[in-house]
Amino acid sequence: MRGASAAPIAEVSMTIQEILGRKGRDVVTIAPERSVYDAARTLVEHNIGGLVVVSGGRTVGILTERDVLRLTARAPGRLHAITVESAMTRDLVTAAPADDLHYAMSLMTTRRIRHLPVVDDGRLAGIVSIGDLVNACRLLAEDENLHLRGYIQGVPAEAIRH
Repeated sequence: MRGASAAPIAEVSMTIQEILGRKGRDVVTIAPERSVYDAARTLVEHNIGGLVVVSGGRTVGILTERDVLRLTARAPGRLHAITVESAMTRDLVTAAPADDLHYAMSLMTTRRIRHLPVVDDGRLAGIVSIGDLVNACRLLAEDENLHLRGYIQGVPAEAIRH
């Protein structure tokens, strides 16, 4: 029986560090005294959904496209006069580079957030979005599928990559 002596397939996961290694560590930030209008323009310019708010080298909050949209509905025409500081989320939820993909997904789901700044030793080290995490899950599933197909066919996974 071929499968009886084979080593069990270990649970496959990925760390936030590995995800950042693939997508990059660049984070677009904004100062708290800037206007929400400036923030909206920055979001559009960089085609991103969230800006980490940084003051004096410290991460102090996050402003997302949802925050801007809600503010636009409540105060149309006032985005130039409203500061990022007054509109940002201060209760920042963060991840560490060593955190597991599944932990980060659970955190984002339970807290109902789409952007997770990554902090390492008190410093901003990157940011992951829910899309980044879904893509990492997709890559893991593809890799697991490849290994299982190789196991079933009795060949190394690399031999059936295409």
